[in-house]
Amino acid sequence: MKIGILTSGGDCPGLNAVIRGAVLEGVITHDAEFVGFRWGWRGVVEGDFMPITRHDVRGLSKQGGTILGSSRTNPYEGEGGGPENIQRMLADNGIDAIIAIGGEGTLTAAGRLHDEGGINIIGVPKTIDNDLAATDYSFGFDTAVEIATEAIDRLRTTAESHGRCMVLEVMGRHVGWIALHSGMAGGAHAILIPEQPQSIEQICEWVLSVRDRGRAPLVVVAEGFRLPDMESAHSHKGLDAFNRPRLGGIAERLAPMIEEGTGIESRATVLGHIQRGGAPSAYDRVLATRLGMHAVDAVYENAWGSMVTLRGTDIKTVSIAEAVGSLNSVPPHRYDEAKILFG
Repeated sequence: MKIGILTSGGDCPGLNAVIRGAVLEGVITHDAEFVGFRWGWRGVVEGDFMPITRHDVRGLSKQGGTILGSSRTNPYEGEGGGPENIQRMLADNGIDAIIAIGGEGTLTAAGRLHDEGGINIIGVPKTIDNDLAATDYSFGFDTAVEIATEAIDRLRTTAESHGRCMVLEVMGRHVGWIALHSGMAGGAHAILIPEQPQSIEQICEWVLSVRDRGRAPLVVVAEGFRLPDMESAHSHKGLDAFNRPRLGGIAERLAPMIEEGTGIESRATVLGHIQRGGAPSAYDRVLATRLGMHAVDAVYENAWGSMVTLRGTDIKTVSIAEAVGSLNSVPPHRYDEAKILFG
């Protein structure tokens, strides 16, 4: 069997480990042949792919980024887009199935291509936000939390040196898992997440409480956080290929508001793409490798239209429709735990 692999959407620590796991499982167990589509769905639409052998994936699990490249191309756009054109390209090149590694947008497109065109697709969840409800954890999340926690540790020293309030913005479009975990690990004095809008008055109260105890306040905010009077998350960067707002900049909006409300000099730091870069953590290497291996097994089980997922410590399969149907939001009781530490 000839299997095509693609990595789509934002890059994520562990993508190469998924590719390695899939290729090794496929070659050793099933004697499969692999090709990699370049630049995500763009490679599928344009028929741009390269062979991937066992030799090509040696030592790949510890390498960040993706050897295949990625993009936010919509597979329904362009001259070669749509299920009929993609099915024709696969048949012409003898490619029997696609393993699509990506987040909500990628998996939604994969589900449509299977449902509307009968294309043989297996999904692998990729989101550092950890926002897919069908999997307990997704690879890349652990690495992102480690990076954000290190940033908090570094910001704390400069905040204490100057008596400033530091506002660190981390990723989290719809959910606040990165902010919650890194904020708790780094000892943040307030954690602001999309699921729990907070007023600027409450934020300033937490900040003043910290200052009154002789500390330098540190606030962690997810990019999707909204103040109660905001209709949507802060965005000034336009839309992506799937017509979603490109978020970012809420920390830069909050810092001057905190300074005005408290009189404490406040600075914003937007961590941005740093959270996606570098080598994956040991946990993410193992999880990504297992997901890649089980994705190939799902191919040979003809589990088309499904996604591999982590349930407890086991890898299972669920339908892609279930995977993209709901968000893995931070439950209120988890936020209440963290709030004990605020101020």
